[in-house]
Amino acid sequence: MQIQKSPSGAMFPYYFKNGELFGLHLGSYFANEDGVIEMMKAEATFFNKQHRLLGIWIDFYDTKLTDRVIKEFVAMIEHMRPYLTKLGIVGCSFISRWKINKLIKKTGMLPGLPVKYYEDPEEAKSWLVSELE
Repeated sequence: MQIQKSPSGAMFPYYFKNGELFGLHLGSYFANEDGVIEMMKAEATFFNKQHRLLGIWIDFYDTKLTDRVIKEFVAMIEHMRPYLTKLGIVGCSFISRWKINKLIKKTGMLPGLPVKYYEDPEEAKSWLVSELE
């Protein structure tokens, strides 16, 4: 498969430890809600056009996860769900994790989708390419 670049500049697919994953770079948007939401929509459209089952690593370092951003994030994941095998989220505060989990449960869209939170991107990527636990 030919390597492409996603709208955020991430290599697709991203090869890591003999596996493939997709990395969404949604970090460093700080308080720019419109910018991160626009990128989420572009990334979801790009990913779904690939028609590949993959784990996704999402980087939120230095992006303020407001209620609006979290709502749009969960909607993005719902849109991408047919092709997701695992979801590793990096760079969220405890409060943001709680809000994301609450909204995911409310929507009922992710039964069976493994979701884990990490501080270290390397741990997230390792988990994404590992066998399901």
